[in-house]
Amino acid sequence: MIESNAPNWINSLMDTLGAPGAGLAVALENLFPPLPSEVILPLAGFASSTGRMSLIAALLWTTAGSVVGALALYGVGALLGRERTVAIAAKLPLVKVTDIERTEAWFARHGSKAVFFGRMIPIFRSLISVPAGIGRMPLPLFLAPTALGSAIWNSVFVGAGYALGENWSEVTDYVSAYSKVVLALAVGAVFMFVVLRLFRPGSGQRRGRSSS
Repeated sequence: MIESNAPNWINSLMDTLGAPGAGLAVALENLFPPLPSEVILPLAGFASSTGRMSLIAALLWTTAGSVVGALALYGVGALLGRERTVAIAAKLPLVKVTDIERTEAWFARHGSKAVFFGRMIPIFRSLISVPAGIGRMPLPLFLAPTALGSAIWNSVFVGAGYALGENWSEVTDYVSAYSKVVLALAVGAVFMFVVLRLFRPGSGQRRGRSSS
């Protein structure tokens, strides 16, 4: 057993498969964000420090897992498509079709940068793949920043686990604080959106492409 303080399923994957098990765990973390990347990555680094897997293999496999998970969510966005997204948005309170159009325009201009930096932001690091799929972002333009951003994020935490050794779990405290700040900012942004939409003149009106 690599480390008894980690969830059993993560231990089992790494004990059985080694570095590929770490990659599989990261792929699952992308699909199910509540799964703890802040545990998986430092734990893979710690396992590397004990010789259970090589550090290079841990970095390569966890990055591959990130890309596979991101591709799966890209596929979800592509299957959902723009028409379904607009139809869902039109049924949501306070959301207008013009909101979707502005988001599309922004993503068309900054998509690669959004994917790259999004891979290093908790919560959004998985979700950023969905709008890329909805907009059918060209795969090369999606994969390159996804792989690079994931490699940077993974290297930081795998490296920290490698350096800290048996104290690898200390990394989770810092990531937890970072995640709470990001979540607070996201909640604040949603709150401001709701306030502005409720008190802006004409807030009750919805407009589509064909509206005058």
